Amino acid sequence: MNRSRIVFLYSIFAAVSIAANLGTQKIFLMTAYVPYAVAMSVLAGTAMGLAVKFFLDKIWIFRFSHRNLAHGIRSFVLYTAMGVATTVIFWGFEFGADHFFGSEAARLAGGGVGLVIGYVAKYWLDRKFVFV
Repeated sequence: MNRSRIVFLYSIFAAVSIAANLGTQKIFLMTAYVPYAVAMSVLAGTAMGLAVKFFLDKIWIFRFSHRNLAHGIRSFVLYTAMGVATTVIFWGFEFGADHFFGSEAARLAGGGVGLVIGYVAKYWLDRKFVFV
């Protein structure tokens, strides 16, 4: 697959994952009345976005097949590990915007910016360490 097609698909999949992440957060906040609701919504959104992005990247970007279930689990664990640093970037922007501006719109916008930056870094990490 040529570079421009990879960039196009990766961008589309990042947008889908961002929508899944932020949508999950919104739904969580609308339905769950729990202590630390914002933090819990961010965790729920992160988990949803991670799962969506893993399957899209695995199939369409890296055209990666697992040899067996154990190999698939190992790949997902590596994919998740590569996402830890990029998640710190995402959370930093999201919680930073929430702290400085104090509104849901700012928090979600900060989260979107952090996710975009994180996904660029994540592509290179996944390419080098996960889908080889």
